[in-house]
Amino acid sequence: MPELPEVETVVRTLEHQLQQIEIMDCRVLRDNIIAMDTQAFIETIRHKKIQGYHRHGKYLMFDLGSYDFIVHLRMEGKFYVQAPQEPYDKHTHVIFSLSDGRELRYHDTRKFGKMVLYPKLENYREYPCFAHIGPDAFDEELCADSLYRMLHKKKTCLKAVLLDQSVMAGIGNIYADEICYAMRMHPETKISHLRKKDFAVLITETRRILSGAIRAGGTTIRSYTSSLGVDGRFQLKLKVHARKGEACPNCQGEIKKITVAGRGTYYCPTCQKKR
Repeated sequence: MPELPEVETVVRTLEHQLQQIEIMDCRVLRDNIIAMDTQAFIETIRHKKIQGYHRHGKYLMFDLGSYDFIVHLRMEGKFYVQAPQEPYDKHTHVIFSLSDGRELRYHDTRKFGKMVLYPKLENYREYPCFAHIGPDAFDEELCADSLYRMLHKKKTCLKAVLLDQSVMAGIGNIYADEICYAMRMHPETKISHLRKKDFAVLITETRRILSGAIRAGGTTIRSYTSSLGVDGRFQLKLKVHARKGEACPNCQGEIKKITVAGRGTYYCPTCQKKR
């Protein structure tokens, strides 16, 4: 599943490719992608100009003036910007006809992605899709004090907290492993065992790692071609994730794989101790 850096890269790639373009028409080839009445979605999005591109956690947000168009890519969603004459396959589910003659096509092999339109509110966090979504990992409201107050009495573990989108939006399995490693903490460490200064480290390392991944994704924006599809994924410089049996870059010990919070989890037993 695309995580915060990948979604940021998708947003910026589309902004670079499309800018303030008008959506002339829309064809929906699979209704379950649309999280509202399909015909209302089609009629509302026609002749809307994209005025801005934003992101919250793993959600893409397109400012259409009087409406906000929100997309969650889920597992395999991606966008293609193509000419109308280019063929598309059975996994293309929504096609937007653009004012310059191109098409923006949504492709999703798993069919889990969702799209919705909301009449614009001053605070987008009030939209129903964000009812159970916490602040973005880069939001100013996210601080060590607020995390400590929220979590210091909880019985869950560090990695489960990092994956919990109601606590902090945008982190998935890959970056959760990398953040635990950067903190030198075992992913099964009880969150109640963290001190306030540990939460400050958590926020700092989270933002450092995500910012680095976003910078790495910048090459995707510049090198994008319509045949690739915009999914934001790029070659990551990972320390532990998916490196079972390899040497830890810090101590040269062997990286292990366990299951935490139902997810495959990679860590260094020497560098990452439980508290």
